[in-house]
Amino acid sequence: MNAPTGPARRAAAFQRMRDAHSTEMAEDYVELIGDLIAELGEARLTDLAENLGVSHATAAKVVARLRREGLVDGRPYRALFLTETGKAMAAASRERHRIVHDFLIALGLDELTAEADAEGMEHHVSARTLELFQALTERLTAGQGLRA
Repeated sequence: MNAPTGPARRAAAFQRMRDAHSTEMAEDYVELIGDLIAELGEARLTDLAENLGVSHATAAKVVARLRREGLVDGRPYRALFLTETGKAMAAASRERHRIVHDFLIALGLDELTAEADAEGMEHHVSARTLELFQALTERLTAGQGLRA
């Protein structure tokens, strides 16, 4: 099968971006819920809103969506918990973040910038790009440079 060209290629690229955007918020929320549970022993809606810099109503709306999607469990006015599916999503998001972050650091970027850039990039890179980032990171940190 031939790769799409012209408008079809652009449409496919934009569709991939829309798909990434649709999961980005869910990934950020489940990752943060997992982090809060690890740090504080529980994740509350108030903590989510505060850490994400959003209103309580906004956080509640997103959490309701995550419940419908089977990623989060919990009762009103109680702590939130990740389902097994939510835990898997959070772990995958953390791993993508780590790979992108480590790659940026290996390129020589400072920690603060690498952390900020990785936060957005982790949601938009393909599995193949992540593989290449990881391979190049290993080469760079082993002192082999960009070309082996």
